[in-house]
Amino acid sequence: MRAPIGDFDNAMPAPDCVDELTRPVADAVRRWSGSVPADQIVYVDTEPEWADTAVFLEHYGSDLLDRSANCVVVAGKRGSEATLAACVVLSGTRVDVNGVVRRQLGARKASFAPMEVATGETGMEYGGITPIGLPGAWPVLVDSAVVDLPYVLVGSGRRRGKLLVPGKAFAELGNAVVLEGLGV
Repeated sequence: MRAPIGDFDNAMPAPDCVDELTRPVADAVRRWSGSVPADQIVYVDTEPEWADTAVFLEHYGSDLLDRSANCVVVAGKRGSEATLAACVVLSGTRVDVNGVVRRQLGARKASFAPMEVATGETGMEYGGITPIGLPGAWPVLVDSAVVDLPYVLVGSGRRRGKLLVPGKAFAELGNAVVLEGLGV
C-alpha cells in the first residue's frame, strides 16, 4: 500500500497491524465506525527516536509539517474538580491552553497534564499519544485546520510508529469538538 502522504515504504492499513499498537489504540481501530473506513487509517512503522516532531520532520522532510498533528493532554481545573481532555493541533502550531481550551472546558485554570498523568490515563507512550483510543469520557478538542486536511500524520500510541488518518475522521471521534483557533 502506498501511503497517502510522505515517502513511507512500510505503510499498512491499521486494522492489519493492530499488534503494533497499544491496547487502547488497537481496540479503537477494531471497533472503528463512521464514514471513514478503518482501512483508511494507515500505520507507518518508524524508529522510536524519531517520535518527536522536530526530529521526525528532520528525517522525513519538513514538507510534512503542515500535514502532521500533535495530540496533547491538558487538565482543566475549576475549584477541586479537574477535567482531562485531548487537544489535536497541526504540528506547526501550539495549543491555546489559556484561551480556547480553558473556555471550552469551563475551567478557571488549564495546563498541560504531567507526563505520568497523560501516559497513565491514556495507556499510551509519551511522544506517541493519539486521539484514537482515548478514554471515552474525555473531550477531544480538534483544531478545524486538522479536519480540513485529506490526511494527517499523528502518533500511534507508541513512540514507534505513526498513523496517517483522514482529517475528517478526527471530527467523528467520540466527544470530538472541532474548534477554530485551537492551534495558534
